[in-house]
Amino acid sequence: MEQSNQPTDQPPLPPKQTATGLEPNIAAALSYLCCWVTGLIFFLVEKDNKFIRFHALQSLIASAACIALFIGLSILGMIPLVGFLIWVVEIILGFGLMVLFIICMIKAYQGEKFRLPIVGEIAEKHA
Repeated sequence: MEQSNQPTDQPPLPPKQTATGLEPNIAAALSYLCCWVTGLIFFLVEKDNKFIRFHALQSLIASAACIALFIGLSILGMIPLVGFLIWVVEIILGFGLMVLFIICMIKAYQGEKFRLPIVGEIAEKHA
């Protein structure tokens, strides 16, 4: 069979433009790369794309919550006899946060709007 070179009835879709010039899924995934830093950068730079703004804000809020948690745990770690246990908990939580952000990066790269509990709802509302 021969393929015809006749134009179709529908025009081709325009490329998705973002303020960064990146594809939306790549920009959203990069929002999680350096925790709050890249989240803040993408949230401030991207004004129109709700998908990127959602992931950037979710990264920013989750990072802020974790920083507050680690500060609280560090204060508790100053209590004698509890310090070592708190230190172990901080290591486990830090590893868990790293895994969580990698999962969020993968989901964002796949184009999913993966919502974290509580944080995702806040980000959805304000993105």
